[in-house]
Amino acid sequence: MQYRCEAKSVTGFVQQLACAYLVHGYHNYVTGRIPESKDARAVDAKMIDRFEADRPRWARSRRKKNGQGSAHYLRYGDFFVLVATDGPQPFFGEHDESQIRNVRRSPIAFAGYSIGWHRGVDRKWHVSVRIHPDEYLSLKAFLLEVATKRDVGQMSEILAGIPFEPYAPVRRQLLNLLRAVNRARKVAGLEQVPVQALRLRRSLVKPFVDSDPTESVVKVAA
Repeated sequence: MQYRCEAKSVTGFVQQLACAYLVHGYHNYVTGRIPESKDARAVDAKMIDRFEADRPRWARSRRKKNGQGSAHYLRYGDFFVLVATDGPQPFFGEHDESQIRNVRRSPIAFAGYSIGWHRGVDRKWHVSVRIHPDEYLSLKAFLLEVATKRDVGQMSEILAGIPFEPYAPVRRQLLNLLRAVNRARKVAGLEQVPVQALRLRRSLVKPFVDSDPTESVVKVAA
């Protein structure tokens, strides 16, 4: 089967990165952008070949047992990320230490998201997809600016239109934003915005196919 790397949406890119790659230990990464002057798909082919990203699952499993690493390559538009597990492999031979980041310490910033690896309330480590702090603060400032200038219906529409998929950390951020809005509205003597205004169920997509958001989730690649 041909290796697929071009995500068709922001939602698909984030889902594939978080739920198919990071969750399986692909925590080392480099990111970049493809210049307009270059053919993106030609660059894809070179990256896949150079870093052996199209290894089949059985080969990855064997390399892991032998203490070797593997890599995956993913692109949306002109933005790409190359992720890798620990262990000897071309990824580490082609990049020096100053270029390589690890999601435990430096989450991947993409399209307003922060995608990393954090310890949860259960004290275990998990993939963490949240609204990037800078984006969150800008969004909060906007919502507080309009919180007392719109009726409850208008505020519900604004909150429902927030474009971030509600992964668990995002849900907590959305609920915090709603609380901030309602505190401001309470002081102003305005009707509270109901929690039902928030979109708290995540859409599942096929990352590499132009499809309806309600279609089945992508098969996880180890």
